[in-house]
Amino acid sequence: MASRLARANAVTVNDVLDGHVQLDVDCLDRVYLHGYLGQLQVGGQVIQFLTHRGYPVPSPACLQQIGDRFRRSVESFAQANDVPVVRLAAADRNIEVMRPHLDAAAATGRSQVAAIGVAQEVQRVFVARKRDTDPSKAPQFSFDKADRRVTVYYFYLWDAEFGPAFVKVCTYCPWPMKVWLNGHEWAKRQCGKAGLGFTALSNGFAACEDPAMLQEVCDRLGPGAINVFFQRWLSRLPLPLSPTDRDHGYWWELSMAQVEVSRTICFTQPRYARGFFEALVTDNLDLGRPDTIEIIFDRQVRSNTESEFKTKLVTRGVQVTVNAFYKHSRLKQYLKDGRALRIETVINAPNDLGCQRRLHNLDDLQAKARAINARLLHAERVGQGCHLANPVFERIAHPTVTTEGRRASAMHFGDSRVQALAGALAVTLCAVTGITNRSLRALMTGLLGATYTMNQASYDLTRLRHNGLITRRPHSNTYDLTPDGLRFAIFYTKVHDRVLGPLFAADQPQAPPDLRAALRTIDHHIHHRLDAARLPTAA
Repeated sequence: MASRLARANAVTVNDVLDGHVQLDVDCLDRVYLHGYLGQLQVGGQVIQFLTHRGYPVPSPACLQQIGDRFRRSVESFAQANDVPVVRLAAADRNIEVMRPHLDAAAATGRSQVAAIGVAQEVQRVFVARKRDTDPSKAPQFSFDKADRRVTVYYFYLWDAEFGPAFVKVCTYCPWPMKVWLNGHEWAKRQCGKAGLGFTALSNGFAACEDPAMLQEVCDRLGPGAINVFFQRWLSRLPLPLSPTDRDHGYWWELSMAQVEVSRTICFTQPRYARGFFEALVTDNLDLGRPDTIEIIFDRQVRSNTESEFKTKLVTRGVQVTVNAFYKHSRLKQYLKDGRALRIETVINAPNDLGCQRRLHNLDDLQAKARAINARLLHAERVGQGCHLANPVFERIAHPTVTTEGRRASAMHFGDSRVQALAGALAVTLCAVTGITNRSLRALMTGLLGATYTMNQASYDLTRLRHNGLITRRPHSNTYDLTPDGLRFAIFYTKVHDRVLGPLFAADQPQAPPDLRAALRTIDHHIHHRLDAARLPTAA
């Protein structure tokens, strides 16, 4: 009876997502940008800049004068506009320190500088070296970049279009900037201007009277709106450069440092959100993983530099955070405010996804990140949508010939290498980012507990492709799982690890007592039948 009740009450991901979702929206979340001067990146350009400024001898003293003038202008700006200046310590969480000032500025409903933070941080700046020249002539200097601890200013803003944001400006040449803003905050203000009613999450949307219109609003945020915001505030803030410098090409451009692209699925009731994660914990997170649940493999990203790649899944009770690390970026999944599923792709290096860094590539980057979020959710749906009567399993269980006349070898259930392949393909990272010979070797070595060579990986990738379980990307050695491949990976792994594994281990002390008792009864009846048929048992 207990087992029948447990089966009747089992909740799947598909049960929760079908019919219990009140809002499903994709939106840019936090965006962190670099501001840089394209014409001040090497030492020779510093000399050209100082010559443009009219200095007869380009020297570090000239840069010091520009920096001092900038500091004085910040002090004058703060006094003239009654803006509080806050000293920020290294241990401070800046946004929490500035929260009261941002809230006070938001209450006015007017765009303004809420506060100015002053901090000491390590920055990549130009340092000067005096060259060995004739002492009777004017001194000459060369400039090179080095890491130095210098003063930076955080201009914390409350913007009528974007809400809370900040612009950080370094006081030393080449005066790099950082810009932070939030796409959800921008979307909330656009909805308010359009008269579109919504219920907010702490950083997102819980409900909306017109979800389709809300998605259209979120889709409108792009590089154009962000650049207008940036240039508007550059015209209001004190800066180390002047309009004359801008007219001569010395002005800041934006590139992407970190972009978070989110998908928020809000459920009709919090219990459905909890049910989703219960289903996720018990079914999806452990499929195909070695005992450590952390798979780490190294890859050379440039000369003499190695970067760590790993997939890590953390569960704390019913709270789940999925962190899939790919190159410099990651994918995370968690419960938002106890009532919504949040999937976020966090891109720390746009070239991880084949995009360039400059801001005008944001639309392309966002489209690729949204596709990653969708693939993760699709993989989780397929994980609980497999069933026994599936022609895919019947086909791959026997050798076949493809339409091109190539032989596709069988994928026999129970074979240790086939089971390891299924487990490797079931790993979240493969479903999201694709499979390579190198990544397959890292996974298979952990799952088999033995050496797995490059040739073995090539053979297995070929037979997976001939069986229609993976497809090869054009002009690439990366493969993507097909829908049939997902079904194969998850079904084979589930049946082997969760059905047959417990049954074969049923005579062990850890098996449930009712299962051990049932198997003893079956064993007794089988022996009785054998005795009645006069069939001796093996010695």
